[in-house]
Amino acid sequence: MFASLKNTAFAAAATIIALPAVAEEVNVYSYRQPELIKPLTDAFTAETGIKVNVAYLKKGMIERLQAEGARSPADVILTVDISRLAGVVNAGLTQPVESETLAANVPAQYRDPENHWYGLTTRARIVYASKDRVADGEVTTYEDLADPKWNGRICTRSGTHAYNVALTSAILEHHGAEETQQWLEGVKSNLARKPQGNDRAQVKAIWAGECDISIGNTYYMGKMLSDDEQKAWADSVNVIFPTFENGGTHVNVSGVAMTKSAPNKDAALKMMEFLTSPKAQEIYAEANFEYPIADGTEAVDLVKGWGTFTPDAVNLMTLAGQRDAAIKLIETVDFDG
Repeated sequence: MFASLKNTAFAAAATIIALPAVAEEVNVYSYRQPELIKPLTDAFTAETGIKVNVAYLKKGMIERLQAEGARSPADVILTVDISRLAGVVNAGLTQPVESETLAANVPAQYRDPENHWYGLTTRARIVYASKDRVADGEVTTYEDLADPKWNGRICTRSGTHAYNVALTSAILEHHGAEETQQWLEGVKSNLARKPQGNDRAQVKAIWAGECDISIGNTYYMGKMLSDDEQKAWADSVNVIFPTFENGGTHVNVSGVAMTKSAPNKDAALKMMEFLTSPKAQEIYAEANFEYPIADGTEAVDLVKGWGTFTPDAVNLMTLAGQRDAAIKLIETVDFDG
């Protein structure tokens, strides 16, 4: 009888041991569309076995995380633009992540000094210039956009859009409030039409002859070249990398952070380390026509074909600190009016 009980207990123990382990997973809130990050999440799952659940948010990430509080299922946030990254950090919704791997993968210029977020790729905010109506070397600096020679020749999206707020923040950091207001007034006076549409809509306007130059992000060139309808727009312009008079070319960043309440912290760290790896950065950069930032990585040939530039050296969190002042100046000059 004792032997029978012993065998039964052993069998029960063996059954318990044989139970499958609970699969790891990580939950992502993303401002980037699922199809743009799917190559990354698929590669991460293939390498680690960790399942990735992505919730795509068009807006309201801060409000959603605040409403969910400590019960939030989100482990990781993915977003673009330094103001959005800084906004989540400043709202107290992230936690610092100390990792030698992350520090090695991401140059200091492209990560939070307090380690709340890490950059994945960059994009430059550049000038698209008509091949027919703008001569080589005619525009070289951001400051030059306020020159009266461009009167009635510039198109841009809303001045209060995050991308233009970041550029204005950079002007503010380089030149101070008085000169930034003068710059905004000069650019506004040079507009061919009221700010409207997205960056691609401005290139379409150049193609249509409504303006000669526009302000936009580099990756839109790749998107237009990949679209049969929009390829003609892209073919009508040159990509120009302006600089600040006392700096480099303005860049912005896509980045990743861990939420304060991350329920799957270990899996979240693994994902952050994977996303910042040179391999993953190049996958992400290729999918989005952007620039990887890890040492030894390169953009795809199409992106490299647009030319080279030196990124401005101002830390992106410094620019994020200028955001409110920049918006106030944009509203003061009624840029969109």
